[in-house]
Amino acid sequence: MPSKELLENYPLYKKLQVTNIPDTLNSLPKPAISLFCQKCKDSQTFNMTNDYYDNFNYGSHCKGLIIRAEYICMHCKYEERHFFIKISYDKKWIMKVGQFPAWEIKGNSDIENMLQDFKDYYKKGLVCESQGYGIGAFGYYRRIVEEIIDQLLEEISTLLAGDELIKYTEALEKTKKTTVAQEKIELVKELLPQILRPDNMNPLQILHSALSEGLHARSDEECLEYADQCRKIIIFLVVQVRISKNSAKEFKDSMKKVLEKKNTKN
Repeated sequence: MPSKELLENYPLYKKLQVTNIPDTLNSLPKPAISLFCQKCKDSQTFNMTNDYYDNFNYGSHCKGLIIRAEYICMHCKYEERHFFIKISYDKKWIMKVGQFPAWEIKGNSDIENMLQDFKDYYKKGLVCESQGYGIGAFGYYRRIVEEIIDQLLEEISTLLAGDELIKYTEALEKTKKTTVAQEKIELVKELLPQILRPDNMNPLQILHSALSEGLHARSDEECLEYADQCRKIIIFLVVQVRISKNSAKEFKDSMKKVLEKKNTKN
């Protein structure tokens, strides 16, 4: 059913798997959403102003329909958002098939700073995602992984110590003997520090699986899912590694100052 997740975060033509879609249009929910308002120059709450059945009948069945959702900013009462949403005949998925203004393509400064010469691939991947071109998006994100994997794995080593660092360093040396990103990840994925395993999920394992699928004989829809996984993992790893390194540096600097003051007093 129309949801906050779909309206805020999904590009066009990407299916959102759903359950329990009501039988009739009058029973569909009208979720409030949070989007950036160009007039307010800030993120604001938008509420729906129309009814799904405006162009149909009050009790029309949902299956197979394309419905319209109009939203307005609750702060300025001026900025509008318009969505067209397709409901599948079996009511197992929904997707946006139209949106105005267009789905916002959001970059990430940390990612772009780290990617440097390859940040254009990231931007092009986002553009492909926004248009539902899964094969293109996955291709660009896969290229990014291939280009930055060595640097990323080196960065991860700075988050380890003791025996864990020794094991990781040994595996890291082996990665230098291959140029295949999947093989590099295979060698180190089980040695990832706990700080990079949210809820014990291993992002390198997921990334390895996605990359191993490849582009051959895959549809845009399938590749769009793999592209989404790759992009989110790249962002998570880059940002988390940077945050962890900065936190460690701040801690060391603060402890150094404490020790210096203590030594001065002595």
